[in-house]
Amino acid sequence: MGTTVEFKDTLKLTKENGFPLELNLEQHVADPESSRRFLGKVISFHAKGEVVYNHFPARIFLVEDIDGRWLYWGNGIVLEQTMGDMMTKGECIITKIYHPSFQKRMTIEESPTGKSYYSEEPRSLLDLDHLPIRLAEFNQKRNINF
Repeated sequence: MGTTVEFKDTLKLTKENGFPLELNLEQHVADPESSRRFLGKVISFHAKGEVVYNHFPARIFLVEDIDGRWLYWGNGIVLEQTMGDMMTKGECIITKIYHPSFQKRMTIEESPTGKSYYSEEPRSLLDLDHLPIRLAEFNQKRNINF
């Protein structure tokens, strides 16, 4: 019996599993420059499951999980990670923190349906009618099974 390993470009953390306790939205919106002190900060994280995050030089999206709602904060680079016993642990350096106005748009546009911290609907154009068909064709041509 094997385990499932996931590959992700998004590091979604709660305060309990590694998101910086001192980084909060109210202060960031009131004074975005106050969040500058988190740039270059290395955070330790842990998450359930075995996950491979993008590694240097590729960035990851840093997302705070607030009661199941996603809030995009910026980018980071995973410096190291280990997996075992259905747990992933590692360290990430924060490389970018979004301006509050972009942070809101990014959160609305990129969060999974119904998971955005904000209630506003995305404005991006999507091809939900044809994308699954195109992906199925792609997978069939390359004999890929999911």
